[in-house]
Amino acid sequence: QDEYKPEKALSEEDLKNAVSVHHALASKATDYEKKPNVLKLKTADWRVLLFQAQSQEEMQTWINKINCVAAVFSAPPFPAAIGSQKKFSRPLLPATTTKLSRGEQLKSHEAKLKQISTELAEHRSYPPDKKLKGKEVDDYKLKDHYLEFE
Repeated sequence: QDEYKPEKALSEEDLKNAVSVHHALASKATDYEKKPNVLKLKTADWRVLLFQAQSQEEMQTWINKINCVAAVFSAPPFPAAIGSQKKFSRPLLPATTTKLSRGEQLKSHEAKLKQISTELAEHRSYPPDKKLKGKEVDDYKLKDHYLEFE
């Protein structure tokens, strides 16, 4: 909220409130109509932040820059943890710079999109029994939300 001053050192409070853009996605906030030129940032930990730009062009510039930086700092995810339970676990998203070239990264994203789309369709083709409650339903919803978000 305060004006940025480059000569001022970052405080612990600043660092604590920093938003990491690794594995984040910026887009126009089409579902927000209170103010114009609002962009939405979805972070890797599923937080959603809204920002208002001065104009449509500035908003698009911010979206492009944020997504470019997010792509550079979005190394491919690690596999999810494996356990003896059938519980769904999200994969770990490293906050390191990718080692892939832009072309390799694009191919990696395309392959991941195809894999996630297939996994989502398969997941939705076997919904939990309507009689079930509790952990199984929560686990199903968590996985569905994750796959939709990805």
